[in-house]
Amino acid sequence: MLRQNLQQKLLQKLSPQQIQFIKLLQVPTVSLDTRIKEELEDNPALEDLSLANMNEPTEEYPDRDPDDDNFNSEDSQESMDEFNVDDYLQEDNLNDYGSKYDQNGDDDEERKEIPIAIQSSFFESLQSQLDLVPLSDKDFRVGQQIIGSLDDDGYLRRPIGSLIDDLAFSQNVFAEEDEVLEMLKVIQSFDPAGVGARDLQECLLIQLRKRDHTHVVQKAMIVVEEYLDEFTKKHYDKLERSLNMDSEELKDVVNEILKLNPKPGDSNAVTTKQLQIIPDFHISNNDGVLFLTLNSQNAPELRVSRSYQEMFEHYDKTSQKDKKLKEAVQFVKQKLDSAKWFIDAIKQRQQTLLKTMNSIMNYQYEYFLTGDDKNLRPMILKDIADRIGMDISTVSRVANSKYVQTEFGTFLLKSFFSEAIQMDSGEEVSNKEVKKILEECIGKEDKRRPLADEKLTEILKEKGYNIARRTVAKYREAMNIPVARLRKEL
Repeated sequence: MLRQNLQQKLLQKLSPQQIQFIKLLQVPTVSLDTRIKEELEDNPALEDLSLANMNEPTEEYPDRDPDDDNFNSEDSQESMDEFNVDDYLQEDNLNDYGSKYDQNGDDDEERKEIPIAIQSSFFESLQSQLDLVPLSDKDFRVGQQIIGSLDDDGYLRRPIGSLIDDLAFSQNVFAEEDEVLEMLKVIQSFDPAGVGARDLQECLLIQLRKRDHTHVVQKAMIVVEEYLDEFTKKHYDKLERSLNMDSEELKDVVNEILKLNPKPGDSNAVTTKQLQIIPDFHISNNDGVLFLTLNSQNAPELRVSRSYQEMFEHYDKTSQKDKKLKEAVQFVKQKLDSAKWFIDAIKQRQQTLLKTMNSIMNYQYEYFLTGDDKNLRPMILKDIADRIGMDISTVSRVANSKYVQTEFGTFLLKSFFSEAIQMDSGEEVSNKEVKKILEECIGKEDKRRPLADEKLTEILKEKGYNIARRTVAKYREAMNIPVARLRKEL
């Protein structure tokens, strides 16, 4: 049975222009150039003034024969109403905003890529060493299989049985377990020392066996082979009793083990091109007055193509149009709209970035003057959103992907946001200030008797920071500082 009813729904939809702006806003400077190039390739009505030839001859569009017109006067009038030529005949001065923020003049320096040294990869180095060993064809292929099965740390994590199966199915090589283990020993003799180990203990032992067997090295081998768990947990008292050593002798043994490389694959890994951080903003200090500038790469000189404007000029002068001309004009209108939307989105992006960063700079003015974390004020996204009159999500998109260059280094905007902690005096301070003090306390502690979290909590309370022990533990873990027992040194 069919029924009819009325429903009220409240829907929120974003226009294509808003979606385009949101996507551009969260794009960092290092990726903006790629995004603009994609738009230039996709939209012929968009031009980059730094690439376009301003002196190229304009293309003429001859008048059409009125006899070829397939539309009546009403269709022509509707077409004229649909396409407002005046909107596209105006001279585009949108490129003016591109030079407004180009105050640094360091584009060429910023766009230079860091030179990368050419060197062989970790696996290529092992393969070249394997080529120098006199082996049978079967052993050589087994060795290749072992090298190919190593992970980036230089360890052989795969079981020997799996290697045997791989050799049989992929290379039609049938090897016994003893043959694979014998080739594994050959691989383990290669450089860097420790490569081909199946676990950390074996990795350390391989490196120690390649050293001169002094008294300290022999004791270190015993520690790694029999007391590795106690060593990693820093139970030095137990090691002294078990090995009948004093603290000075144990200290030499521990230092010998600490010289070893737990990840031999990293020592000769291939150099990869790292993502270069290009700051979106620059803050300079001129005698106590801060100046904010936007990276000029964020302000490309874009404009609407002149040839597409001339097409509309010709369309305006032509009194009668045929079907092909109308289809062409529809295409041109679509591309012109898209170009103008993109230029407006870029311009709005710049304004939003400057507005947000200027508010952050003024909020944290004392910090940007001194660079001292203790001068950071508590600041959350809502504080900035209320100041600039924008949504919290907009501030979040800016803060999560943008960098600012200061006299003290280059920082992610997100790092300036922090929660507030109330002191005994009633004053609110940033939790970054507490982390800074906590880091200083740990840095000054006696490493033979490191401070436990309870003691750190007491020290902070003496300084007026009334926080719980679990909060201290949370801050310590956030700074990647281990517990007191693992910070202990001889």
